[in-house]
Amino acid sequence: METNNHNIFKKIIMDVLALPKPTIDSVQKVLHKNPLTNEAISKKSAVIEAFNKMLEQGELNLSEEEIKKVRLAIQMKNTRTISGVTPVTVLTKPFACPGKCIFCPNDVRMPKSYVSSEPGAQRAEHNKFDPYFQAYNRLCAYGSIGHPTDKVELIILGGTWSFYPKDYQIWFIKRCFDAMNDFNSENFSMKDPNIEMPYRDTTVELGSNKYNTVVSKNQRVNTSEHCTWEDLFEAHKKNETAYTRCVGLVVETRPEYVSDEEMIHTRKLGATKVQIGIQSLDDTVLDLNKRGHSVEDTRKAFSLLRKYGFKIHGHWMANLYGSTPDKDIEDYKKVFGIDFCPDELKIYPCSLVETAELMDYYKKGLWKPYTDGELSSVLVEVFRSTPRYCRLTRVIRDIPSHEIVVGNKKTNFRQIVEKEVERQGIHPVEIRAREIRGVKVNIEDLHINVHTYTTTGSTELFIEYVNNNDELAGFLRLSLPKEGDHSMIREVHVYGQSIQIGEKEEGKAQHIGLGKKLIEIAKEISLKNNYKEMYVISSIGTREYYRKRGFIYFDKNNLYQVMPL
Repeated sequence: METNNHNIFKKIIMDVLALPKPTIDSVQKVLHKNPLTNEAISKKSAVIEAFNKMLEQGELNLSEEEIKKVRLAIQMKNTRTISGVTPVTVLTKPFACPGKCIFCPNDVRMPKSYVSSEPGAQRAEHNKFDPYFQAYNRLCAYGSIGHPTDKVELIILGGTWSFYPKDYQIWFIKRCFDAMNDFNSENFSMKDPNIEMPYRDTTVELGSNKYNTVVSKNQRVNTSEHCTWEDLFEAHKKNETAYTRCVGLVVETRPEYVSDEEMIHTRKLGATKVQIGIQSLDDTVLDLNKRGHSVEDTRKAFSLLRKYGFKIHGHWMANLYGSTPDKDIEDYKKVFGIDFCPDELKIYPCSLVETAELMDYYKKGLWKPYTDGELSSVLVEVFRSTPRYCRLTRVIRDIPSHEIVVGNKKTNFRQIVEKEVERQGIHPVEIRAREIRGVKVNIEDLHINVHTYTTTGSTELFIEYVNNNDELAGFLRLSLPKEGDHSMIREVHVYGQSIQIGEKEEGKAQHIGLGKKLIEIAKEISLKNNYKEMYVISSIGTREYYRKRGFIYFDKNNLYQVMPL
């Protein structure tokens, strides 16, 4: 470390430590007040690296509290882990897709529906779509800026997961687990993916509606993309006690691919959440957009997903060909009818990219984007209509503006709509709007709220700990099936900045026993409803947690941990 810069980093650290209550803005001011010798502003990752070296070399005589204060203050984008887990997103390789949606990009360098300039897509391409390098290097990136890396939600995106070969799926997830099992927060560095791309050509055809033909022709055959179930289960077992544990695993698919067989396979892989494209609940709109499935397919898919305990993360689109703002508002209300009721939602207003078939419709004047006012009116109703058990994870898709021909190009449109919602005196109750987000928590200030709603196959209970301001500290999703002798915990989530497994910090919602208390409440409710057992759809990295909470054996199919009642 260059001596002058070393002293500058040390000054930055001490200035941050002196801040009464560090904020992103106040830390940024410290960085600007202490430029490096070449007049550049320090990257936060460089400050963290210097800080770690100073601690190793005994240069800083700081208490544990002071060390935590510096780490938290310098973290970049700390909202990424404020929900209690660290998201690691990886993309599958470009592969054929059964869908023919007219709004979908056709970038054959990418898995279907993604464009190469999206941040996650760029990371995937840099790592040559290899699951191990994507996961490992993403963990390195988080670790280098001070984020905890012990509790990971692994999010697998790209095309239709269920359409990929089963061998590839098993191998892909196994390699992600290898990366988590290998990662050590005390000693890590980025790994260079010295491997070939999964496609042959670097100059490939864009704007073609023959995506599948081009991708299949351009695909390399990789015989290494294979492993056995036993290989995967061995990696699972190792992860149960690894430093970096998988506490959630997400895949995405289409409604017509959800079946009993597919759900059992998906559960064996270790998945706990499924992202699924609703897009519209109007069969005419679905047909006009060549979506390839019906509303009835979506209805059946939701029923099966809930039956198998998965958390359901729906995708819904506004401004599709054949719709209008008024139709969209009515359609969105159907999303929370008895047949659907997703746990989370991504709202994707349709934006036109040049490689989509929709471009032809636009040129012929058959489709046009909503104005800002029309789109805002739809999204205001989205916030108004979303119930308290659902989380609006995303409201605008993260497509770079230069890729969008027409349609919304404002990446902050969610914030614009939230201000309009506030101006109209609307108080959204969806989960993201109520997350407690780093506030000190006292158990005495919290109370239990139980929200009950009915679906076609079950009674669902959303059991939440909230304070007097209705801020959400933790929740549990309990499913009471109309048939069968067991209840099902579909999710337990406690909020607050993610901190290391085994650590405790006063006032952190994750460590005042809210999870344990929520499970006890779910147990009491299950007993009152005469269930003989309570299942939980645990992730691999949470098996130890649930064993300690009384889930002492697995069901006959080895898919769920079970608590006898």
